[in-house]
Amino acid sequence: MRLLVLTASPRTPDIATALERLALLANAEIHVLDKKQQANLRPYLAPRELVRFDRVLLDVPFKRLRRQAALLSSISGLLIYEEDACQNYLDSSKWKGAFSRFYRALPGARIIVTGASVAGRLRKECLDVTFLPKGYDPRSIFNEGLCRDIELGFVGRTASAAYGGRKALLDRLAKHEPLRLLRAEPGDDYRRILNRIRFFISADVGLGEYMAKNFEAMACGCLLFAFRQGEEEEAIGLRDGEHLILYSSLDELRSRLSWARSNPEAVRDIAEAGRLFVERSLNHEVLGERLYSELSKPWPAFSELSFWARFRARFLI
Repeated sequence: MRLLVLTASPRTPDIATALERLALLANAEIHVLDKKQQANLRPYLAPRELVRFDRVLLDVPFKRLRRQAALLSSISGLLIYEEDACQNYLDSSKWKGAFSRFYRALPGARIIVTGASVAGRLRKECLDVTFLPKGYDPRSIFNEGLCRDIELGFVGRTASAAYGGRKALLDRLAKHEPLRLLRAEPGDDYRRILNRIRFFISADVGLGEYMAKNFEAMACGCLLFAFRQGEEEEAIGLRDGEHLILYSSLDELRSRLSWARSNPEAVRDIAEAGRLFVERSLNHEVLGERLYSELSKPWPAFSELSFWARFRARFLI
């Protein structure tokens, strides 16, 4: 397989490890694009360039792809990897509905999203969508065996409108428990803070999928307390009380925290099982292999697409 990969820099989280693994499996040419280059993909996707490739993988932020539908609609073998498609269904997001409109303009493309429920909703809109969960980079995120001097911690953003539910729950918890809301730059500082946290409090309320920080915390040996997402846990393979602790309300979270404080041996067992689970299933090398598997599947030729799909792509973008 001859593969063209266009990815973004800067990118958080960085999936370079996944793309390097993918390049070992496919004959890949990878271009890391700055913001200006991302906004104009035409030099990389000109017909004279595309004849060299069987597949094209785009890992570029939606806000820079969405205005290039006319260009992308004519590309065969196109796979888009998207980590923010949950915003398609968030009332608080300025991108609500925009992902659906964009994907409908690309009848020959396949889409990978990082939420099982999001994938299901997009498939109901007759879009070709696959679910792959987010993961973590084992080169920068790992258990260092440090003293866990922060009992309850959360590391990440709460200011965005999309994270309104997260902020509300964490603020309520902090009124009753010694929760520390922390920030850290990607890299060593972030890993070291995760390694100091005993119980990582995840609050992905209303997002419908698991953010990468859940798996990063597990990989660093934290016991993850995660807000239930419904079908996501089964789709990923996460089991409550075996890999992590789930909750659906503040009262349930506090009750399960009380149990954890009284059962240190069980806590160690669950945290270790969670670490081993993500190490085995959700590290970025595995993501690279799963991307290769998706890219290796047969692609419908444009001649096999319905008349209306081709009409929509050409005239209704």
